[in-house]
Amino acid sequence: MTDDLAIGDDGKARCFWGGSSPEYATYHDTEWGRPVRGDDALFERLTLEAFQSGLSWITILRKRPAFRAAFDDFAIAKVATYDESDATRLMADAGIVRNRMKVDAAMHNARVAADLAPGELTELLWSFAPAKRPRPAGMKDVPAVTPESTTMAKTLKKRGFKFVGPTTAYALMQATGMVDDHLIGCWVPVMG
Repeated sequence: MTDDLAIGDDGKARCFWGGSSPEYATYHDTEWGRPVRGDDALFERLTLEAFQSGLSWITILRKRPAFRAAFDDFAIAKVATYDESDATRLMADAGIVRNRMKVDAAMHNARVAADLAPGELTELLWSFAPAKRPRPAGMKDVPAVTPESTTMAKTLKKRGFKFVGPTTAYALMQATGMVDDHLIGCWVPVMG
């Protein structure tokens, strides 16, 4: 076993960050690295990863219920209709991260996503998933950026999306199961 694993009170070995709080343990055990499909679900993850930029992920996890309420459960069709009054409402909402550039990017990205055919956002994002690889041995083996995430970010920007750099794209890939960065020894089963 490696120092990069944490043993929880339940005796399960988790990637070190997954044992640092109850919220992280739940997210690690039930969501992170599991395949996510569906345009609205992926729009949520893309938006939250952008809001996380420069912050700790635990901040976003703790505010996630408020984000879902503020952004109509990330329904692309609804968020795409947001206007300046919605931006003002969001900037006044202490339950979310109040960053005007990120709020504007979320609304803009919803409009770009709404112009895609149903299922096209899912297919587009998943088209960058790399071939399956062995799980990393330790956190030093987990990249922050990959050629695939760099290409994803460039493609999304060409399509008109904002606030999606290569690091944000890779975090999205990790969060939605496009890659499996659970460490060797982590109890979470490898996804088929």
